[in-house]
Amino acid sequence: MNLRAVVPPPAPSPSRASIGGPPLDSAGAADDFGSVEVISLAGPFEASAEERKLLCLLADGRLLVADGQHLNAHVLSYQARLQKMGRPFQVLYVRIDTVRRLNQSGGLLDRHQEHSMMQVTAKELLSRACQARASDIHIRVRSASTEIHFRIHNDLLPVGGQTREYGERLLATLYGAMTSVSDSSYKPSERQDASIADRDKLPPGLYGVRIATVPTSEGTLMVLRLLYNDAGDNVDLHRLGFAPAHVAVLQQLKEQPIGLNIISGPTGSGKSTTLQRVLQGELLEACGRLHVLTVEDPVEYPIDGAVQTSVTNAGSEEDRARLFAAAISNAMRLDPDTIMIGEVRDRASAQNALRAAMTGHQVWTTVHANSAAAIVDRLLDLGLPASLVADHTVITGLISQRLVKALCPHCKVELARAPGVLAPSVAERVAQVVSDLRQVYVTGPGCPHCAGRGTTGRTVLAEIIVPDEQFFRHIRQGDKSAAVAHWLQELGGRTIVDHAIEKVAAGLIDPRMAEQVVGRLMLRPGQSARRLQVVGDGDAV
Repeated sequence: MNLRAVVPPPAPSPSRASIGGPPLDSAGAADDFGSVEVISLAGPFEASAEERKLLCLLADGRLLVADGQHLNAHVLSYQARLQKMGRPFQVLYVRIDTVRRLNQSGGLLDRHQEHSMMQVTAKELLSRACQARASDIHIRVRSASTEIHFRIHNDLLPVGGQTREYGERLLATLYGAMTSVSDSSYKPSERQDASIADRDKLPPGLYGVRIATVPTSEGTLMVLRLLYNDAGDNVDLHRLGFAPAHVAVLQQLKEQPIGLNIISGPTGSGKSTTLQRVLQGELLEACGRLHVLTVEDPVEYPIDGAVQTSVTNAGSEEDRARLFAAAISNAMRLDPDTIMIGEVRDRASAQNALRAAMTGHQVWTTVHANSAAAIVDRLLDLGLPASLVADHTVITGLISQRLVKALCPHCKVELARAPGVLAPSVAERVAQVVSDLRQVYVTGPGCPHCAGRGTTGRTVLAEIIVPDEQFFRHIRQGDKSAAVAHWLQELGGRTIVDHAIEKVAAGLIDPRMAEQVVGRLMLRPGQSARRLQVVGDGDAV
């Protein structure tokens, strides 16, 4: 059937209303709606109580409107909403008692039964993603279909498709029946954020789910970030891929009783996992004698022994920023030894994080920045004064990290046995930065150990700056290049590119994948090609 919005016909004439017998619908057929589901009772196309007195929308696209109500304001408003949402429909005029009966019966399925079935379907989807170790689920509701993708090891892979109606009901169920927000009304035409924290609604191994939705030109996109609890008692940062030198510096920062330590990186770079293991390690080393307090939006990973607080249910971004800043301010009055702030995202939260570090607390947080040195630029961009930001007694650690795919040790291939696999320019750069090419490996064909992917999870690439007075003197003078040069030459700094070269030289990562994450593999001035000291390869994450 070619479904489209149609211009309502004129209202039935008085002579028709006076004729005996049941009135016919506008298609000229008797009532044949009993086998079709009503979708205007709940979900994205839910009609208001007043609208349900006059109309109902069927799953096959027919919009049943009570005779004589084609100009009613409630009917016109509902039709306009369907058009705005891009939902095709065909108007049919029926007796008002037909509308009432269908709205009472719900059509094909009992509404509660259907809702429960969709919850089971949603949980099964989460279980499949969990078994595949996906980091995200993308559900794209398009004009005529629904597409589902899993992000696995940073690759977005299609895993199935469904009808548009299926996707709309799935999104409505995920948001409306499974999240822990106070306003659980799913609104396809608005941007919405929520989380699933009820463990009864999650498969084993999954700690929580963060949900974000956005309307698109064709329908709606929902992205679910899956939060795993993999740490347990394992707080070894080597296993994430940090080099021994990185682990030593992070241990130094953990033992420093005051100061602000900031981890930067793009979304999905493992910042929250690093924070979890750092704080978990602090608590284990202190045998529970520390009061660690977190302020998160929402709580992402469990930290045994910490007091974790969540800022949720804000009605807008402005409300969220205000509540988040107030929560940080309140945390300072709760006698913490260490405060963890989920993310510095605006001036108010940055100011409060800095204030907490200045008043005798150890503070850990994250921010979006391109490098360790760029964290300072980000804080200045948020409106913090340079005199406070550029103080090595307040900001004690600047950390930047990325995740890169780790080669499967069972099927990786020596570069010498794969001539021509690298583009000439890449091969030339690898030859310049690694002296022993016999240790360089590239992605293999796949095997049972890696499920045919050639890679086994991801590993960390990082750089850490422990700033001193001279570093920040250059920053205050506006000479960032001099500050970075001081870090590299006088403080023994290693860049994230250096870390990538080390892992390429150790045969742990493919040079092509490394360049996709950190850019071109190039030596710094004065640096010579050599097999760098093997870094923590660890367990891929």
